[in-house]
Amino acid sequence: MDAFTARLDGAWAWWSAAIEESQEGRWVRDAVERQVIADIRAATNALHSGRLAPFTEDSWHVRIGRISNWAGVLRLAARAGGWELRSVVGHRPTRPAGMAELLSGIYAIGEQGEMWMKQLRMGRLPREDEVSQAESFLTGPGTVEDLELFFYD
Repeated sequence: MDAFTARLDGAWAWWSAAIEESQEGRWVRDAVERQVIADIRAATNALHSGRLAPFTEDSWHVRIGRISNWAGVLRLAARAGGWELRSVVGHRPTRPAGMAELLSGIYAIGEQGEMWMKQLRMGRLPREDEVSQAESFLTGPGTVEDLELFFYD
């Protein structure tokens, strides 16, 4: 398994663990968590005009920038709530899962975007299929973009 696949698989596992805990009633978000999720949504508006990922008609800089912006937003969100972002690669999410696990899962993809941006500045393009998968993790129906819909509280 390559590094990106491990990162994406880990991101989905951590995301899913937190959502499952919430949907099963084992994690009920408090007011701070609700506001942080609302702030994340506002700060990461993909500005895609309703188009579905992948955004192949956009430039590499726009596509990768859209992904990497998530990393900074999630670091700020974690600091604001006092949650620790953890590596998802090769690690199982802790149970009960909650906000730290949710943010860590999403952060893994944003962090990948930051790595791609550094490579892009050095003239190296990332793999198209990996960028498309990251975009599809973050944007569109049933993804992080719809995060608020996954909570029943």
